[in-house]
Amino acid sequence: MSQASTRFERRICSLEAALYSAGRPIHVDDLKSVVGTRSERVVRKLVGSLAERYGLRGGALEVVLHDDGRAAMQLSEEYDDMVKQFNNKPLLTVGPLKTLSYVAFHQPVDQRQVVADRGGHVYGHLRMMESMGLIHRERSEDRSFIVTTTPFFGDYFGFSHNPAKSRLQLKQVFRELKITKLENGDTDSVGDLFGELDDMEEELADPGDGLPEGLPQYSRASDNGS
Repeated sequence: MSQASTRFERRICSLEAALYSAGRPIHVDDLKSVVGTRSERVVRKLVGSLAERYGLRGGALEVVLHDDGRAAMQLSEEYDDMVKQFNNKPLLTVGPLKTLSYVAFHQPVDQRQVVADRGGHVYGHLRMMESMGLIHRERSEDRSFIVTTTPFFGDYFGFSHNPAKSRLQLKQVFRELKITKLENGDTDSVGDLFGELDDMEEELADPGDGLPEGLPQYSRASDNGS
């Protein structure tokens, strides 16, 4: 095997290891250091080669490159129902879910506003969700943070990447969990939001926007804070 072929195979293996370990889509820019290049074109070529190899295997896993530039190793759709019984561990308890939902509804939102409305305990929620890749915090000019959800947030929960449509889907989660209060001391907050969402549901929703049957289940026994 030539030196060039050896280097190519090493890059392919490094890419495969990164996608497997991440367990979520990774942007090609973040994969440059993994495969040792500064070129987005090279990363895209490597992703394409790895995807082709997985396709030729015809196995349960596939490698895909999304339109927004994120690569992922994922289960082929035909196997989703088969493994659903093994993929129902809780991700967030109700407390952190309320904080995540607050961010999703109000994003982009100043972290100070999240704390003011939800309480000081949400600092822990935010750190945990940032480490999980569900939110992004960007430093603002006045030394606070602007908080938004990430594309992985939509990927994991099966939500649309359209913020308005994802709010409709969050509404279904709220109803399933019987969440009636989102902000401290404000029992009308979720009801008001439901009213706003009901007004635009007919316009935005379509049959493909419903929650998937495999939506991760959430623990009701522990709230991890309000």
